[in-house]
Amino acid sequence: MGFQQSHFDYSLFTNKAGSDLVVILVYVDDLLITGNNPSLLSQTREGLQNQFKMKDLGELKFFLGIEFARSSEGIMMCQRKYTLELVSESGLGGAKPVGTPLELNKKLTSEEYDKHIGSD
Repeated sequence: MGFQQSHFDYSLFTNKAGSDLVVILVYVDDLLITGNNPSLLSQTREGLQNQFKMKDLGELKFFLGIEFARSSEGIMMCQRKYTLELVSESGLGGAKPVGTPLELNKKLTSEEYDKHIGSD
């Protein structure tokens, strides 16, 4: 289909046709397909569906624990749902928040730095 595999990320494939671009990101059995030309995107989806058994889940909402929300200002990405799941799974859902868990103005350094400058 004319896609080129990225040398930096082997799961990333791009197809350029003039100023048009289609990008496919593969993660196990999930595909993220995007681009700047709706017609070319449609052709790409049809070509893939002719070769593979696929289900189009529509507009991207979640991918790899990241939530995507579109607005007139752009695309917002956040991991709120993923973070809440981690808190719940680790049993910290009932934990009380702490404003400042460390002593104020505490200077933190590594042992290696302390040895280098000769401080204790």
